[in-house]
Amino acid sequence: MSVKKIAILFSGSGSNMEAIIRKVHGKKAGKNRIEVALLICNKKDAYGIERAKNLGFETMIIEHSKYASRDGFDSELVRAIKAANIDLVVLAGFMRVLGTNFCDNVKAINLHPSILPLFKGAHAIKESFESDMQVGGITVHWVSSELDGGKIIAQKTFARKNRTFKQWEEKIHKLEHKLLPKTIISLLKD
Repeated sequence: MSVKKIAILFSGSGSNMEAIIRKVHGKKAGKNRIEVALLICNKKDAYGIERAKNLGFETMIIEHSKYASRDGFDSELVRAIKAANIDLVVLAGFMRVLGTNFCDNVKAINLHPSILPLFKGAHAIKESFESDMQVGGITVHWVSSELDGGKIIAQKTFARKNRTFKQWEEKIHKLEHKLLPKTIISLLKD
């Protein structure tokens, strides 16, 4: 049995990071065993760092604000990921746009809280809720240098019903915590 190492990049509360650790770390994917080998956060005060610590994981802090350019930050991310021999990078609430330097050197997937290609960017939950769409949903896609523009891997939708914004957001997060771990396991079966 070979080990497939993943890195999780996050910026905020880390709820998706926690779901991945709980549902994927140490689990089998076909003939492989998955190991969460690296956590990276770009904000030194993100709650997810504490969440990771409570699960027994240390987080590497690479603050984007300490780099003069996007490319400098991306280069440091790539260096850390390569040094850890990572097989797959998972962006789980990582709120940075990554450039070609990162995308050309790292195999990565991203979780997005809308049905892409609709509602790209940081305000997808609010924009999808305020739209006339009768469904909401989430997307897991390959990371590319185009914002939320990589090839779609998996999507999950739900009916609008009479949900409030809070209920809409909660439903999205509930789906995220299921679909992202399931997708990671599926991708690492080979």
